[in-house]
Amino acid sequence: MNTGTLRALPQSPGVWQQAWTRLRADRVGMLCLYVTVFFVILVVLAQLGLVANDWQKEVGTPFAPPHFVGKIVDGSQTAVVDSIAGPNVDISDVDPLAPRYEEWRERAAQYQTTSVHKSDTLPLGGDQLGRDVLSKVIKGAQVSITVGLAAALVATLIGTVLGAVGGYFGGRIGDFLEWVYNVFTAIPYILLVFALAAVLKSGPLAGMLGSGAWTVVIILSLVGWTGIYRLVRSEYMKHRSREYVRAAEAIGASHVSRMFTHILPNISHVVLVQLSLHVVGFIKAEVILSFLGLGVPIDMVSWGTMLSEAQTELVLGKWWQLAAATSFMAAFVTAFALLTDALRDALDPKLR
Repeated sequence: MNTGTLRALPQSPGVWQQAWTRLRADRVGMLCLYVTVFFVILVVLAQLGLVANDWQKEVGTPFAPPHFVGKIVDGSQTAVVDSIAGPNVDISDVDPLAPRYEEWRERAAQYQTTSVHKSDTLPLGGDQLGRDVLSKVIKGAQVSITVGLAAALVATLIGTVLGAVGGYFGGRIGDFLEWVYNVFTAIPYILLVFALAAVLKSGPLAGMLGSGAWTVVIILSLVGWTGIYRLVRSEYMKHRSREYVRAAEAIGASHVSRMFTHILPNISHVVLVQLSLHVVGFIKAEVILSFLGLGVPIDMVSWGTMLSEAQTELVLGKWWQLAAATSFMAAFVTAFALLTDALRDALDPKLR
């Protein structure tokens, strides 16, 4: 058999090509992929300053309603101007400031005509300072999604590496990692998050780490690796004695090669599911921390800070900031979770 005949023989598709073929057949998975890619592109554009770069500007009137609601006219501004300008009657005999009222009235009218014109309505409404809610929710998506993805990736990396080492080698190394795992899980999750947030944001390490979003990433990563560690460790304990691992050992593959080249692709569906759960959980955790004032600093905006502002606005009947933040968050979290489920099914070796 010559070389040309060997090249003409059909080749079986690889693991990733098979996974992509199965994913394309999943309509829900592809739709969620498009939604996730849209949010990722939005985050990248916001990071580059191409969109939502002026989210702090007061481009509208305070509590400007969305376009589909229309301008709300209640006459309150006219009443305020009239009350400042004073009565339009001659009361100079009883009020020594009466001659100044006309001057103040003219100045107020001049200010109304020469001041910067602000929109009475905005695409998704305005907040109490007149900032565009659409720009805020895009900028908030950049912060919240970046924090959730970065923290999930770091926590998944830590948990996967430690779980692989503990499950593959076992022995004293496995016992030591189990002891570390038990120390972290002995403390309730939410209390550990609050404790680390208080230490890293106001303790002696605050000056070193700063008060930016990366502090939140470190906090969530340090407490979120335990779940993935436990699952990966159990999977490695099952796979380390399988035939394909023994065959890799027989041909001289190193421990690192067997751990991450041969075993890891066969448990990737477990890692992806945990990654999805961590992204969703960490976005929620960032929202809670920012809502309580322990998350991103006050000069930044995230979905959590928007919800914190919206609780006071909702009492006044201004619901659009709450609706925008929750809608964007729900759309991304749902799409990302369903996409990861579809990827898990595509990569699961039992479903091939």
